[in-house]
Amino acid sequence: MDKLVYVVYFILPVLLLWGAKVSKIGEWNEEALSLRQSKAIQGFLAVCIMFHHVGQKTCASWLFPASRIQKGLGFFVPLGYIMVAVFLFFNGYGVYKSFHAKENYLKGFMKKRILPVVLALYSTTVIFFIARILVGEKMDATTTWQYLTSIRLCNPNTWYVIVLPFFYLFFYLAFRFIKKDGLAVAAVFALVLLYMFEATRIDHNDYWIRGEWWYNCVVLFPMGVLFAKYEKNILAFFKKIYVILAPVAIIGFYFAYKLSDGIVNVWSYYGENWGAPDKVLRRRVCMMSQNLLTTYFVLCVILICMKVKFGNRFLKFMGTITLEFYLIHGLFVELCDHTFDGGVPSPFHIKNLLLYSVVVFVLGVPSAILLKKFHNLVLGRNKNKTPSIEKVSKTA
Repeated sequence: MDKLVYVVYFILPVLLLWGAKVSKIGEWNEEALSLRQSKAIQGFLAVCIMFHHVGQKTCASWLFPASRIQKGLGFFVPLGYIMVAVFLFFNGYGVYKSFHAKENYLKGFMKKRILPVVLALYSTTVIFFIARILVGEKMDATTTWQYLTSIRLCNPNTWYVIVLPFFYLFFYLAFRFIKKDGLAVAAVFALVLLYMFEATRIDHNDYWIRGEWWYNCVVLFPMGVLFAKYEKNILAFFKKIYVILAPVAIIGFYFAYKLSDGIVNVWSYYGENWGAPDKVLRRRVCMMSQNLLTTYFVLCVILICMKVKFGNRFLKFMGTITLEFYLIHGLFVELCDHTFDGGVPSPFHIKNLLLYSVVVFVLGVPSAILLKKFHNLVLGRNKNKTPSIEKVSKTA
């Protein structure tokens, strides 16, 4: 029965490729990086991240006791930050494109870009806080205010929506006060790199930044901005050498993965565990190897999108609730695990991996829809209602 979880590896390609159209030789997908296509890709990756989180709870090598470790979703365990890199790339790409396409874009920028992310963070924080109380977690006053402010993550999957507003703020400051476009892009890069290198100074679980996943892929945000600036020239160059570049990039990604895996295993992000005097250097070496890996992955995504037009009812639907699903599905991951975020026993432990995954998805989707509707209501976006999957099907 447990082996049924391997059906996931057949279902996911079908969900991605259903309705996909491959361009003929010499032709290109003109919507390669369009909003529609990028939303479809992110909707698919949100589902993959769900399997990543389930895999971390059931298949990761660090689980204790070892008898808890299951087989089936181990493939997804190390891939979380690689997939989030795509989100960050499109965040940077999209904000630059919008800045140049919309008049007075920076006016109301906080409300349009930053407030929705902050709202998503704290709405799910409150939901997780209530869940923690209901499952019996004991909290003192310090823990309570730290949870509610997200200084301590009440929702363990919120690091992405904590750092993203800061990157948006970097973009705003750079393009608000620097008139030369190229210098503004360089400033965004510099600020994100400063964040990355300062973050490597912090030990795991000290201060706000809890570990390397808070910084090992964020370089893709300024890369998205840079790509958007030179998109026309870059894509023209890619088209000229596509026959060579595409296979080299895909093969290169494999070798980059093996290289990064080897470097991280040898150098380690966890030098503080044995008092390594060069622990910061170790983290930076590991981080740079993973920067290379995530850049390769995003490059592969771009190259594939240049030839393949993705899109179907399911992807279109998931693309409308990507952020909400990303944030809320973890509630059901925790409720159906052994323990709720490493604390008290979870009330609905499900051992079978496939059933566990199905329950998380089936409960996560309607919860994301409701959360999206709530966010739209608070933000005054009632005219842009989140479509049901049936409505999306009719318009797809």
